[in-house]
Amino acid sequence: MRTMPVWLVTVCRLIVILLMPLVLTLSNVRLLLTHAFPVIEYNLPGFPDDPYGLSKGDRIKWANLSMDYLMGGQGIDFVRSFRFPAGVDAPPESCRFYADGDCNRFYNDREIQHMLDVKIVLWKVLNVWAIASVLTILAIAALYYFHEIAALRGALLGGAGITLVILVAIVTYLLVDFNDFFVQFHGVFFAAGTWTFLFTDSFIRLFPEKFWEDAFTVIGGGAVLEALAIGAWAWWGLK
Repeated sequence: MRTMPVWLVTVCRLIVILLMPLVLTLSNVRLLLTHAFPVIEYNLPGFPDDPYGLSKGDRIKWANLSMDYLMGGQGIDFVRSFRFPAGVDAPPESCRFYADGDCNRFYNDREIQHMLDVKIVLWKVLNVWAIASVLTILAIAALYYFHEIAALRGALLGGAGITLVILVAIVTYLLVDFNDFFVQFHGVFFAAGTWTFLFTDSFIRLFPEKFWEDAFTVIGGGAVLEALAIGAWAWWGLK
């Protein structure tokens, strides 16, 4: 009969318990970084229109191109090449943030720098997600292979429980005071003053507050539902 050292059982259990919240949350982040999410979001009833004239089709186009930059290997010049249709410029309030005066560019200089900052942070986060996911899968597979079912069940229940505690608290926070949550979130990853924009800036026109409220709710709420499903399966399916 295959046996597993006690210390390795403990390590695998800790990996599953501690990394599950991270894996579930970041898996949902990755799922939202697709062309499907903007299409769904912009078609939701009550989603605010752009007061400066971008149509739903325009927003989907530019949002998807922006995601292509974030997830692809293109350099920042790819974003710099985004342009409004001929004869259309950014609103006057935003034009003062184009150092070269070329207000036909879709993103001004501040927005382009933020896109670069976001890509750097995002790739670091996705690397953490990939490593955490591989470790978690290997730990679960090892416990299952060596028939450490009680340990696997306890690890899954523990990971699901911690995920629920953390994510329910976060989702409650963002539902009660999304603005403060949004500020605190950005303060962790970006320097002060680098992520705030005018309502006339393309970044806000594409991604108004409603977009981020829904994104964070889906990420957090999805992780809660996933943790409940994993916990239920471990409780009733692994005995």
